[in-house]
Amino acid sequence: MIRVLASLFLISCLSAAAHAQPIIPASPDLAARAWVLMDANTGEVIAEQNAEESLAPASLTKLMTAYLAFEEIDAGRMGMDEQVLVSENAWQKGGAASGGSTMFLPPNESATVSDLLRGMIVQSGNDASIALAEHIAGSEEAFADLMTQTARRLGLNSSYFFNSTGLPAEGHQTSAIDMALLAQAIIQRHPELYQIYAEKEFEYNGIRQPNRNSLLWRDASVDGLKTGHTSEAGYCLVASAERGGMRLISVVMGTSSEDVRANESQKLLTWGFRYYVTHPLYQSGESLSTETVWEGKLDALSLGLAEPVTLTIPRGDAAGLSAELVVPEILRAPIEQGQAIGQVQISYRGELVHEAALIAQHEVQAASFFGRLWDRIQLFLMNLFGKS
Repeated sequence: MIRVLASLFLISCLSAAAHAQPIIPASPDLAARAWVLMDANTGEVIAEQNAEESLAPASLTKLMTAYLAFEEIDAGRMGMDEQVLVSENAWQKGGAASGGSTMFLPPNESATVSDLLRGMIVQSGNDASIALAEHIAGSEEAFADLMTQTARRLGLNSSYFFNSTGLPAEGHQTSAIDMALLAQAIIQRHPELYQIYAEKEFEYNGIRQPNRNSLLWRDASVDGLKTGHTSEAGYCLVASAERGGMRLISVVMGTSSEDVRANESQKLLTWGFRYYVTHPLYQSGESLSTETVWEGKLDALSLGLAEPVTLTIPRGDAAGLSAELVVPEILRAPIEQGQAIGQVQISYRGELVHEAALIAQHEVQAASFFGRLWDRIQLFLMNLFGKS
């Protein structure tokens, strides 16, 4: 039998008076084919349009190339000072003679992984992307297969990669939501390497090039991520900014110019920060309830959460949050530490928005034979006479 233990407001200084729901204007109407605004901490999509539409990603592809390189570095399989040979293939497809975005790598010479990452991220060099792909997987084709496999593991269900650069290729596609999820993975899994995305310029081989993400100059809170452009994809931008402990990711795809992609991204970020907030509710290990335990060496059990709970809500409306703890009416020992015991159900304005398992914060061993017998007699009498 399950019973509701409590209904709790989740803010320490909350007034008992009813709180009027804040008025939030509709999200901006952007001049873009598809777009997404996501809270990076919670994964909550605050606003979107055509978020799952399959589109050409252009150089947004290099987010996946960088993610795989970051994975290799953090796993210890590749070092920042490691030398990488620039092949004729990398030079021909992505070098100075290619006519595309390039780091201006000389062919048949070596560059460090650190320089190649900056050449790819800051300068959007196709030659750097191909050189890294070949170094990691042996060939760009093998690396592209690895990219698509990694996309599936990350839940990027619309993404198919056939190269490391984003140069036009049949079937090479992604979606706005996939790019938001990929950006979130980069930020959360590789925070130190993510800092490269905030670098405004990089010089290599005597050639200094600025970061194509113009929001780095417009907005001090912006610290990433990547631009992209081809005639098929239009002008695209995945951006991220952090203000007051809240980090947002915006994805804008299929705009008409560099200025438009920057302006529309700025609109989206400004609206999100103005009207929403990342609200921490519970910490991992925090005790949410103490329950009676029968037939155990201890009479009480503390229940908490394995992971912290954080939600995205309209700014100034924490009063709209409530929680219910749902646990079995009778808990019997033995109980192991970490064992799931019921749930916490969190609602916003009466709508269920999050569920998490309540876990035992400590072990409760079974009592002796006579201790268990005595508790069973008490439970029998309580059931018989309807007492609690």
